[in-house]
Amino acid sequence: MAKKILTTVRLQIPAGQATAGQPVGPALGQHGVNAGEFVRAFNAQTQGQDGTIVSVLVTIYGDRSFSFVIKSPPASVLLKKAAKLAKGSGTPNSNKVGSVTKKDIREIAQIKMPDLNTNDIEAAMRMIEGTAHTMGITVEEG
Repeated sequence: MAKKILTTVRLQIPAGQATAGQPVGPALGQHGVNAGEFVRAFNAQTQGQDGTIVSVLVTIYGDRSFSFVIKSPPASVLLKKAAKLAKGSGTPNSNKVGSVTKKDIREIAQIKMPDLNTNDIEAAMRMIEGTAHTMGITVEEG
């Protein structure tokens, strides 16, 4: 018989560097999950990607056990890395803070493809370009 799902929790955590403190402890602790056990399992699975922020979807069951799925890093993190920025623009319409090429957009779209709701690379690229625009990053040909 399948376990009863209590809830799901979505977190963004640096790969290989999770701790039982913020945001993991409070998010999982309120549902009775052992945060230390999650941290050990998460850090073991993400050991090779140290420091990159990844999304993780934690499914919590009625018996307080859990399972989790590691997703690709958020598009904004990948765009900041490609543009070599610390953060996006506070006023993206008037203040452009960096630029990326179409080639960078294609690479990011390929990384994000499993987590997007499209199978078309061109549509995925348009989604990533939209994220870049809202961050104040211009997309250049090349």
